[in-house]
Amino acid sequence: MLEKLQIVKQRFDEVNDLIIQPDIIADQKRYVQLNKEYKDLKVLVEKRDIYKELLDNIAEAEEIIADGSDAEMTEMAKMQMDEAKEALPALEEEIKVLLIPKDPEDSKNVVVEVRAGTGGDEASIFAGDLHRMYTKYCEGRGWNVSVVDYSEGTSGGFKEIIFEVSGEDVYGTMKFEAGVHRVQRVPQTETQGRVHTSAATVMVLPEAEEFDVELDMNDVRIERTTSTGPGGQSVNTTYSAIRLHHGPSGLVVSCQDQKSSHKNLEKALKVLRSRLYDKELEKKLAADSARRKSMVSSGDRSAKIRTYNYPQGRVTDHRIGLTLYDLSNIINGDIQKIIDELMLVENTEKLKESSEL
Repeated sequence: MLEKLQIVKQRFDEVNDLIIQPDIIADQKRYVQLNKEYKDLKVLVEKRDIYKELLDNIAEAEEIIADGSDAEMTEMAKMQMDEAKEALPALEEEIKVLLIPKDPEDSKNVVVEVRAGTGGDEASIFAGDLHRMYTKYCEGRGWNVSVVDYSEGTSGGFKEIIFEVSGEDVYGTMKFEAGVHRVQRVPQTETQGRVHTSAATVMVLPEAEEFDVELDMNDVRIERTTSTGPGGQSVNTTYSAIRLHHGPSGLVVSCQDQKSSHKNLEKALKVLRSRLYDKELEKKLAADSARRKSMVSSGDRSAKIRTYNYPQGRVTDHRIGLTLYDLSNIINGDIQKIIDELMLVENTEKLKESSEL
């Protein structure tokens, strides 16, 4: 392990020198990539220093014990050695996980799309509940959430809502939420008190930066319309809402959240780039058999991933067979415990793959 960590240290020193070079700073794409790499390597180098210190403490303690001339020193050395040996296994596991090659997409911001599925009005209400759950979760993490576009349900919630999330390692966390979410409860519209099952689909797209996708604006038709839905004086009066039509892919993206046409265009272009980037990413995932076999991030958007059962107050994640009887807290944004379990399974899979190579 020390050999691997020494290679990491060498690369860290190399990157440290590179990010202050004027030609690197001038190349935005390269500079951003190297800065991300620097942050990741810094964590590993700090763990390497602790690991090396523990090994040095064990070696020093063994020398003192072998000498045995000073009883007090020998006793202290034994204690030092026991402490170091006790701390080593957990640190080694932590380093093993950190040594797994990082998915370059993990550090990206995301565009999340929540769409009501089967279940009519109740599905729209549930899509609204999911949006609220993610908003609370993201804000609790200190991430910024910004709505891009939405279409309201007739009885509340949303037929569809698209929002951006920006912060640190957002995609690496939020990617586990992609798939079909199911709710089992008595709808507000149900007079007989029967439990219904409804669904909503969540898509999590890594946000494409300008240099990730070359977007030819000649392929994009920009349509300016008036905003719809509740709002201030600008609704239905100013042409601030934007709809983009991308010819080659047939994709259509709308944004009406901002009062300014320029800001809506900026947001809509971000979503369009992210959807185009995601199409390329899907091809990559399909070609990558190891990723395709992964049970927690297969990229299959039609897969039912989680059920929220209100009568029993439970949430079940079907990918890992995890059931928690804590629905009220989870639907209020406390989803970290589920994500932690999914991350643990994915890291275990990755460790197994790397040991098989």
